[in-house]
Amino acid sequence: MYQELLENKTKLAVIGLGYVGLPIALEFAKHISVIGFDINAKRVDMMKNAIDPSKEVDASEFKNRNIIFTSDLTELKEAAFFIVAVPTPVDKYNVPDLKPLISASETVGKVLKKGDYVVYESTTYPGCTEEDCLPVLERISSLKLGIDFKLGYSPERINPGDKVHTLKTVVKVVSGSDEESLDQIAKVYELVVDAGVHRAPTIKVAEASKIVENTQRDLNISLMNELSLIFDRMGVNTFDVIEAAGTKWNFLKFQPGLVGGHCIGVDPYYLTYKAASLGYESKVIAASRYINDDMAKYVARAIITHVLKNSNEPRVLVKGVTFKENVSDIRNSKIVDTVKELLAFNISVDIEDPYAQAEEVFEEYGLHLTKTPGNNYDAVVVTVPHELYTRHNNEYFESITTQKALVVDLKGIYKGKITGRKYWSL
Repeated sequence: MYQELLENKTKLAVIGLGYVGLPIALEFAKHISVIGFDINAKRVDMMKNAIDPSKEVDASEFKNRNIIFTSDLTELKEAAFFIVAVPTPVDKYNVPDLKPLISASETVGKVLKKGDYVVYESTTYPGCTEEDCLPVLERISSLKLGIDFKLGYSPERINPGDKVHTLKTVVKVVSGSDEESLDQIAKVYELVVDAGVHRAPTIKVAEASKIVENTQRDLNISLMNELSLIFDRMGVNTFDVIEAAGTKWNFLKFQPGLVGGHCIGVDPYYLTYKAASLGYESKVIAASRYINDDMAKYVARAIITHVLKNSNEPRVLVKGVTFKENVSDIRNSKIVDTVKELLAFNISVDIEDPYAQAEEVFEEYGLHLTKTPGNNYDAVVVTVPHELYTRHNNEYFESITTQKALVVDLKGIYKGKITGRKYWSL
Protein backbone atom coordinates (compact mmCIF):
# COMPACT_ATOMS: atom_id res chain seq x y z
CA MET A 1 0.00 0.00 0.00
CA TYR A 2 2.74 2.45 1.01
CA GLN A 3 4.60 1.94 -2.27
CA GLU A 4 1.45 2.22 -4.35
CA LEU A 5 0.66 5.57 -2.74
CA LEU A 6 4.20 6.83 -3.36
CA GLU A 7 4.02 5.81 -7.02
CA ASN A 8 0.58 7.43 -7.42
CA LYS A 9 -0.96 4.10 -8.39
CA THR A 10 -3.73 4.82 -5.91
CA LYS A 11 -4.96 7.66 -3.70
CA LEU A 12 -5.43 8.48 -0.03
CA ALA A 13 -8.81 9.84 1.02
CA VAL A 14 -9.63 11.86 4.14
CA ILE A 15 -13.26 11.65 5.26
CA GLY A 16 -14.27 14.77 7.18
CA LEU A 17 -12.45 18.05 6.51
CA GLY A 18 -12.79 19.94 9.78
CA TYR A 19 -10.13 21.02 12.29
CA VAL A 20 -8.49 17.58 12.08
CA GLY A 21 -9.12 16.32 8.58
CA LEU A 22 -8.15 19.34 6.48
CA PRO A 23 -4.62 19.79 7.89
CA ILE A 24 -3.99 16.05 7.48
CA ALA A 25 -5.25 16.04 3.89
CA LEU A 26 -3.15 19.05 2.89
CA GLU A 27 -0.01 17.65 4.51
CA PHE A 28 -0.35 14.31 2.73
CA ALA A 29 -1.05 16.16 -0.54
CA LYS A 30 2.56 17.43 -0.48
CA HIS A 31 3.72 13.86 -1.10
CA ILE A 32 0.93 11.76 -2.61
CA SER A 33 -2.41 12.06 -4.39
CA VAL A 34 -5.26 12.92 -1.99
CA ILE A 35 -9.05 13.09 -2.09
CA GLY A 36 -10.57 15.39 0.52
CA PHE A 37 -14.18 14.34 1.17
CA ASP A 38 -16.85 16.12 3.21
CA ILE A 39 -20.63 15.79 3.14
CA ASN A 40 -21.01 19.58 3.48
CA ALA A 41 -20.96 20.84 -0.12
CA LYS A 42 -20.72 24.47 1.00
CA ARG A 43 -17.53 23.75 2.95
CA VAL A 44 -16.13 21.80 0.00
CA ASP A 45 -16.70 24.78 -2.32
CA MET A 46 -14.85 27.03 0.10
CA MET A 47 -11.86 24.66 0.20
CA LYS A 48 -11.83 24.48 -3.60
CA ASN A 49 -11.20 28.22 -3.39
CA ALA A 50 -8.38 27.81 -0.83
CA ILE A 51 -10.56 28.90 2.11
CA ASP A 52 -10.56 26.95 5.35
CA PRO A 53 -14.05 27.24 6.88
CA SER A 54 -12.49 26.74 10.32
CA LYS A 55 -10.00 29.57 9.71
CA GLU A 56 -7.08 27.45 10.95
CA VAL A 57 -5.25 26.87 7.66
CA ASP A 58 -3.78 29.74 5.67
CA ALA A 59 -4.62 30.03 1.97
CA SER A 60 -0.96 29.46 1.09
CA GLU A 61 -1.21 25.91 2.46
CA PHE A 62 -3.54 24.99 -0.40
CA LYS A 63 -1.01 25.87 -3.10
CA ASN A 64 0.87 23.17 -5.00
CA ARG A 65 -1.02 20.34 -3.33
CA ASN A 66 -2.01 17.17 -5.15
CA ILE A 67 -5.57 17.16 -3.84
CA ILE A 68 -9.17 17.32 -4.99
CA PHE A 69 -12.04 18.36 -2.71
CA THR A 70 -15.38 16.69 -3.19
CA SER A 71 -18.72 15.71 -1.66
CA ASP A 72 -19.30 13.19 -4.47
CA LEU A 73 -19.18 9.60 -3.20
CA THR A 74 -18.20 8.19 -6.60
CA GLU A 75 -14.87 10.02 -6.52
CA LEU A 76 -13.90 8.12 -3.36
CA LYS A 77 -13.71 4.93 -5.43
CA GLU A 78 -10.29 6.03 -6.67
CA ALA A 79 -8.83 5.79 -3.15
CA ALA A 80 -7.44 2.72 -1.39
CA PHE A 81 -6.28 4.25 1.91
CA PHE A 82 -9.05 5.93 3.89
CA ILE A 83 -8.59 8.18 6.94
CA VAL A 84 -11.76 8.93 8.90
CA ALA A 85 -11.59 12.21 10.82
CA VAL A 86 -15.16 13.11 11.72
CA PRO A 87 -16.40 14.63 15.02
CA THR A 88 -17.30 12.44 17.99
CA PRO A 89 -19.48 14.64 20.24
CA VAL A 90 -21.75 13.83 23.16
CA ASP A 91 -25.48 14.52 23.31
CA LYS A 92 -27.27 16.72 25.84
CA TYR A 93 -27.12 13.87 28.35
CA ASN A 94 -23.33 13.52 27.85
CA VAL A 95 -23.78 10.18 26.10
CA PRO A 96 -21.39 9.52 23.16
CA ASP A 97 -22.95 10.36 19.82
CA LEU A 98 -21.51 7.93 17.27
CA LYS A 99 -23.80 8.99 14.42
CA PRO A 100 -21.08 10.90 12.49
CA LEU A 101 -18.65 8.00 12.94
CA ILE A 102 -21.16 5.36 11.87
CA SER A 103 -22.24 7.48 8.91
CA ALA A 104 -18.63 7.90 7.80
CA SER A 105 -18.12 4.14 8.14
CA GLU A 106 -21.13 3.56 5.90
CA THR A 107 -19.67 5.99 3.36
CA VAL A 108 -16.34 4.17 3.29
CA GLY A 109 -18.09 0.79 3.21
CA LYS A 110 -19.84 1.75 -0.03
CA VAL A 111 -16.52 2.24 -1.86
CA LEU A 112 -14.30 -0.23 0.01
CA LYS A 113 -12.41 -2.69 -2.22
CA LYS A 114 -10.23 -5.70 -1.68
CA GLY A 115 -6.76 -4.62 -0.52
CA ASP A 116 -7.89 -1.28 0.92
CA TYR A 117 -6.93 0.25 4.28
CA VAL A 118 -9.21 2.14 6.68
CA VAL A 119 -7.68 4.19 9.51
CA TYR A 120 -9.78 6.03 12.08
CA GLU A 121 -8.55 9.23 13.76
CA SER A 122 -11.77 10.29 15.49
CA THR A 123 -11.44 10.21 19.28
CA THR A 124 -13.55 7.51 20.87
CA TYR A 125 -13.55 4.85 23.59
CA PRO A 126 -11.36 1.74 23.45
CA GLY A 127 -13.06 -0.90 21.35
CA CYS A 128 -15.16 1.42 19.20
CA THR A 129 -13.11 0.94 16.01
CA GLU A 130 -13.36 -2.85 16.11
CA GLU A 131 -16.73 -3.28 17.86
CA ASP A 132 -18.81 -0.44 16.35
CA CYS A 133 -17.14 0.71 13.11
CA LEU A 134 -15.75 -2.56 11.72
CA PRO A 135 -19.14 -4.33 11.60
CA VAL A 136 -20.51 -1.43 9.55
CA LEU A 137 -17.61 -1.61 7.09
CA GLU A 138 -18.05 -5.36 6.69
CA ARG A 139 -21.84 -5.20 6.38
CA ILE A 140 -21.92 -2.43 3.78
CA SER A 141 -18.97 -3.69 1.71
CA SER A 142 -19.57 -7.45 2.09
CA LEU A 143 -15.81 -7.74 2.70
CA LYS A 144 -13.99 -9.28 5.66
CA LEU A 145 -11.22 -7.81 7.78
CA GLY A 146 -7.88 -9.58 7.34
CA ILE A 147 -9.04 -11.41 4.24
CA ASP A 148 -10.11 -8.46 2.10
CA PHE A 149 -9.02 -5.23 3.82
CA LYS A 150 -6.97 -3.84 6.72
CA LEU A 151 -7.96 -1.66 9.67
CA GLY A 152 -6.09 0.80 11.85
CA TYR A 153 -6.43 3.60 14.37
CA SER A 154 -4.24 6.69 14.80
CA PRO A 155 -5.57 9.26 17.31
CA GLU A 156 -5.55 12.85 16.14
CA ARG A 157 -3.43 15.33 18.06
CA ILE A 158 -4.44 18.53 16.31
CA ASN A 159 -4.52 21.51 18.69
CA PRO A 160 -6.54 24.42 17.19
CA GLY A 161 -4.64 27.70 17.24
CA ASP A 162 -1.31 26.02 18.03
CA LYS A 163 1.34 26.72 15.38
CA VAL A 164 4.10 24.92 17.30
CA HIS A 165 2.58 21.53 18.12
CA THR A 166 1.39 20.53 14.66
CA LEU A 167 0.84 17.30 12.75
CA LYS A 168 4.48 17.34 11.66
CA THR A 169 6.05 18.10 15.03
CA VAL A 170 4.13 15.79 17.40
CA VAL A 171 4.80 12.04 17.60
CA LYS A 172 1.91 10.13 15.99
CA VAL A 173 0.49 7.03 17.65
CA VAL A 174 -0.42 4.37 15.07
CA SER A 175 -1.94 0.90 15.27
CA GLY A 176 -3.14 -1.81 12.94
CA SER A 177 -5.27 -4.94 12.84
CA ASP A 178 -2.17 -7.10 12.22
CA GLU A 179 1.60 -6.75 11.83
CA GLU A 180 1.43 -6.04 8.11
CA SER A 181 -1.17 -3.29 8.51
CA LEU A 182 0.75 -1.73 11.39
CA ASP A 183 3.90 -1.57 9.28
CA GLN A 184 2.16 -0.07 6.26
CA ILE A 185 0.14 2.45 8.28
CA ALA A 186 3.27 3.55 10.15
CA LYS A 187 5.15 4.09 6.88
CA VAL A 188 2.31 6.13 5.41
CA TYR A 189 2.17 8.46 8.43
CA GLU A 190 5.94 8.78 8.51
CA LEU A 191 5.58 10.64 5.21
CA VAL A 192 4.08 13.61 7.02
CA VAL A 193 5.15 13.36 10.68
CA ASP A 194 8.72 14.58 11.15
CA ALA A 195 8.62 13.70 14.85
CA GLY A 196 8.08 10.04 13.99
CA VAL A 197 5.46 7.49 14.99
CA HIS A 198 4.80 5.32 18.02
CA ARG A 199 3.59 1.84 17.13
CA ALA A 200 0.92 0.82 19.65
CA PRO A 201 0.55 -2.94 20.16
CA THR A 202 -3.22 -2.94 19.53
CA ILE A 203 -5.97 -0.70 18.21
CA LYS A 204 -7.55 -0.55 21.66
CA VAL A 205 -4.29 0.71 23.20
CA ALA A 206 -4.12 3.48 20.60
CA GLU A 207 -7.74 4.45 21.28
CA ALA A 208 -7.15 4.44 25.04
CA SER A 209 -4.02 6.58 24.73
CA LYS A 210 -6.03 9.46 23.27
CA ILE A 211 -8.76 9.21 25.88
CA VAL A 212 -6.18 9.19 28.68
CA GLU A 213 -4.38 12.28 27.34
CA ASN A 214 -7.47 14.43 27.73
CA THR A 215 -8.90 12.74 30.81
CA GLN A 216 -5.66 13.45 32.66
CA ARG A 217 -5.91 17.14 31.79
CA ASP A 218 -9.56 17.19 32.82
CA LEU A 219 -8.66 15.72 36.22
CA ASN A 220 -5.89 18.23 36.83
CA ILE A 221 -8.04 21.20 35.83
CA SER A 222 -10.87 19.98 38.06
CA LEU A 223 -8.48 19.98 41.01
CA MET A 224 -7.56 23.60 40.32
CA ASN A 225 -11.24 24.49 39.91
CA GLU A 226 -12.10 22.90 43.23
CA LEU A 227 -9.20 24.73 44.86
CA SER A 228 -10.50 28.00 43.40
CA LEU A 229 -13.91 27.31 44.98
CA ILE A 230 -12.19 26.85 48.33
CA PHE A 231 -9.81 29.79 48.03
CA ASP A 232 -12.61 32.13 46.94
CA ARG A 233 -14.29 31.49 50.28
CA MET A 234 -11.01 32.40 51.97
CA GLY A 235 -10.51 35.59 49.98
CA VAL A 236 -7.36 34.11 48.40
CA ASN A 237 -6.53 34.58 44.72
CA THR A 238 -5.95 31.18 43.10
CA PHE A 239 -3.55 32.56 40.50
CA ASP A 240 -1.38 33.99 43.30
CA VAL A 241 -1.33 30.53 44.87
CA ILE A 242 -0.35 28.87 41.59
CA GLU A 243 2.44 31.40 41.08
CA ALA A 244 3.82 30.69 44.55
CA ALA A 245 3.47 26.91 44.34
CA GLY A 246 4.99 26.97 40.87
CA THR A 247 8.37 27.90 42.31
CA LYS A 248 8.82 24.22 43.19
CA TRP A 249 10.39 22.22 40.34
CA ASN A 250 7.81 19.44 40.21
CA PHE A 251 4.62 21.50 40.56
CA LEU A 252 2.34 21.30 37.50
CA LYS A 253 0.94 24.72 36.62
CA PHE A 254 -2.60 23.81 35.67
CA GLN A 255 -5.08 26.66 36.01
CA PRO A 256 -8.78 26.90 36.89
CA GLY A 257 -11.22 27.71 34.13
CA LEU A 258 -14.19 26.67 32.02
CA VAL A 259 -13.46 23.36 30.33
CA GLY A 260 -15.04 23.35 26.88
CA GLY A 261 -13.97 22.46 23.37
CA HIS A 262 -14.05 19.21 21.50
CA CYS A 263 -11.55 17.20 23.57
CA ILE A 264 -11.07 17.76 27.29
CA GLY A 265 -14.72 18.49 28.01
CA VAL A 266 -15.97 15.57 25.91
CA ASP A 267 -13.52 12.65 25.82
CA PRO A 268 -13.81 11.61 29.49
CA TYR A 269 -17.50 10.94 28.92
CA TYR A 270 -16.56 8.35 26.29
CA LEU A 271 -14.41 6.56 28.84
CA THR A 272 -16.99 6.63 31.64
CA TYR A 273 -19.67 5.46 29.19
CA LYS A 274 -17.59 2.48 28.14
CA ALA A 275 -16.68 1.71 31.75
CA ALA A 276 -20.36 1.71 32.72
CA SER A 277 -21.16 -0.70 29.88
CA LEU A 278 -18.61 -3.06 31.43
CA GLY A 279 -20.16 -2.78 34.87
CA TYR A 280 -17.81 -0.21 36.41
CA GLU A 281 -19.05 3.18 37.56
CA SER A 282 -16.26 5.73 37.40
CA LYS A 283 -15.72 7.78 40.54
CA VAL A 284 -12.71 10.06 40.11
CA ILE A 285 -13.32 10.82 36.42
CA ALA A 286 -17.04 11.40 36.97
CA ALA A 287 -16.35 13.70 39.91
CA SER A 288 -13.94 15.75 37.79
CA ARG A 289 -16.55 16.07 35.07
CA TYR A 290 -19.12 17.24 37.60
CA ILE A 291 -16.79 19.92 39.00
CA ASN A 292 -15.72 21.22 35.60
CA ASP A 293 -19.21 21.22 34.11
CA ASP A 294 -20.58 23.11 37.12
CA MET A 295 -18.03 25.94 36.88
CA ALA A 296 -20.07 27.85 34.29
CA LYS A 297 -22.99 28.10 36.70
CA TYR A 298 -20.64 29.02 39.53
CA VAL A 299 -19.39 31.97 37.46
CA ALA A 300 -22.97 32.93 36.65
CA ARG A 301 -23.93 32.89 40.34
CA ALA A 302 -21.05 35.23 41.21
CA ILE A 303 -22.17 37.68 38.52
CA ILE A 304 -25.85 37.46 39.41
CA THR A 305 -25.17 38.07 43.10
CA HIS A 306 -23.21 41.22 42.30
CA VAL A 307 -25.35 42.84 39.59
CA LEU A 308 -28.71 42.31 41.25
CA LYS A 309 -27.45 44.19 44.30
CA ASN A 310 -26.40 47.20 42.24
CA SER A 311 -28.92 47.58 39.43
CA ASN A 312 -32.62 47.17 38.77
CA GLU A 313 -31.94 46.51 35.08
CA PRO A 314 -28.46 44.92 35.02
CA ARG A 315 -26.44 44.68 31.83
CA VAL A 316 -23.54 42.30 31.33
CA LEU A 317 -20.92 42.15 28.58
CA VAL A 318 -19.34 38.77 27.80
CA LYS A 319 -16.05 39.07 25.95
CA GLY A 320 -15.20 35.79 24.26
CA VAL A 321 -17.39 32.87 23.19
CA THR A 322 -14.77 30.59 21.62
CA PHE A 323 -13.56 27.78 23.86
CA LYS A 324 -9.93 28.98 23.83
CA GLU A 325 -7.85 31.98 22.85
CA ASN A 326 -7.17 33.14 19.30
CA VAL A 327 -9.34 30.53 17.53
CA SER A 328 -12.78 30.59 15.93
CA ASP A 329 -13.80 27.24 17.43
CA ILE A 330 -17.04 27.58 19.44
CA ARG A 331 -17.70 23.85 19.95
CA ASN A 332 -18.84 23.03 23.48
CA SER A 333 -18.21 26.59 24.67
CA LYS A 334 -19.05 26.52 28.37
CA ILE A 335 -19.46 30.30 28.68
CA VAL A 336 -22.74 29.72 26.83
CA ASP A 337 -24.02 27.96 29.96
CA THR A 338 -23.12 31.05 31.97
CA VAL A 339 -24.93 33.29 29.50
CA LYS A 340 -28.08 31.16 29.59
CA GLU A 341 -28.06 31.25 33.38
CA LEU A 342 -27.86 35.06 33.32
CA LEU A 343 -30.67 35.28 30.78
CA ALA A 344 -32.82 33.09 33.01
CA PHE A 345 -32.63 35.89 35.59
CA ASN A 346 -33.73 38.46 32.98
CA ILE A 347 -30.26 40.00 32.90
CA SER A 348 -29.43 41.73 29.62
CA VAL A 349 -26.34 40.15 28.03
CA ASP A 350 -24.21 41.36 25.14
CA ILE A 351 -21.67 38.95 23.65
CA GLU A 352 -18.72 39.90 21.50
CA ASP A 353 -15.77 37.96 20.09
CA PRO A 354 -13.37 39.05 17.33
CA TYR A 355 -12.75 35.43 16.28
CA ALA A 356 -16.19 33.79 16.43
CA GLN A 357 -18.54 33.81 13.45
CA ALA A 358 -21.94 35.33 14.24
CA GLU A 359 -23.82 32.86 12.01
CA GLU A 360 -22.19 29.87 13.67
CA VAL A 361 -22.90 31.17 17.18
CA PHE A 362 -26.56 31.70 16.37
CA GLU A 363 -26.90 28.36 14.58
CA GLU A 364 -25.23 26.45 17.41
CA TYR A 365 -26.54 28.29 20.47
CA GLY A 366 -29.31 30.65 19.35
CA LEU A 367 -27.31 33.64 20.63
CA HIS A 368 -26.51 36.88 18.83
CA LEU A 369 -23.07 38.50 18.74
CA THR A 370 -22.76 42.26 18.99
CA LYS A 371 -20.17 43.93 16.75
CA THR A 372 -19.62 46.96 18.94
CA PRO A 373 -20.02 46.72 22.72
CA GLY A 374 -21.87 49.54 24.43
CA ASN A 375 -21.18 51.04 27.85
CA ASN A 376 -22.69 51.31 31.32
CA TYR A 377 -22.34 47.57 31.89
CA ASP A 378 -22.78 46.33 35.45
CA ALA A 379 -20.36 43.48 34.81
CA VAL A 380 -17.84 42.51 32.16
CA VAL A 381 -16.74 38.90 31.80
CA VAL A 382 -13.48 38.19 29.96
CA THR A 383 -13.48 34.48 29.21
CA VAL A 384 -10.35 33.85 27.12
CA PRO A 385 -7.04 35.67 26.64
CA HIS A 386 -7.53 36.65 22.99
CA GLU A 387 -4.59 38.78 21.89
CA LEU A 388 -6.82 41.85 21.56
CA TYR A 389 -8.17 41.37 25.09
CA THR A 390 -4.71 41.23 26.64
CA ARG A 391 -4.23 44.88 25.60
CA HIS A 392 -7.15 46.12 27.69
CA ASN A 393 -6.35 48.12 30.81
CA ASN A 394 -8.08 49.65 33.80
CA GLU A 395 -9.11 52.74 31.82
CA TYR A 396 -10.80 50.60 29.18
CA PHE A 397 -12.98 48.82 31.71
CA GLU A 398 -13.86 52.08 33.45
CA SER A 399 -14.99 53.50 30.09
CA ILE A 400 -17.56 50.75 29.44
CA THR A 401 -18.89 50.07 32.94
CA THR A 402 -20.81 51.68 35.75
CA GLN A 403 -18.95 52.78 38.86
CA LYS A 404 -19.99 49.73 40.90
CA ALA A 405 -19.36 47.25 38.09
CA LEU A 406 -17.64 43.90 38.44
CA VAL A 407 -14.79 42.79 36.15
CA VAL A 408 -14.76 38.99 35.92
CA ASP A 409 -11.40 37.76 34.68
CA LEU A 410 -11.62 33.98 34.22
CA LYS A 411 -7.99 33.55 33.13
CA GLY A 412 -6.33 36.04 35.46
CA ILE A 413 -5.19 38.29 32.60
CA TYR A 414 -5.61 41.52 34.55
CA LYS A 415 -4.55 40.38 38.02
CA GLY A 416 -3.24 43.44 39.85
CA LYS A 417 -4.21 45.79 37.00
CA ILE A 418 -7.87 46.59 37.74
CA THR A 419 -8.10 49.33 40.35
CA GLY A 420 -11.17 51.36 39.39
CA ARG A 421 -13.70 48.54 39.52
CA LYS A 422 -14.33 45.48 41.65
CA TYR A 423 -12.25 42.57 40.37
CA TRP A 424 -12.99 38.84 40.57
CA SER A 425 -11.31 35.78 39.07
CA LEU A 426 -11.39 32.04 39.56
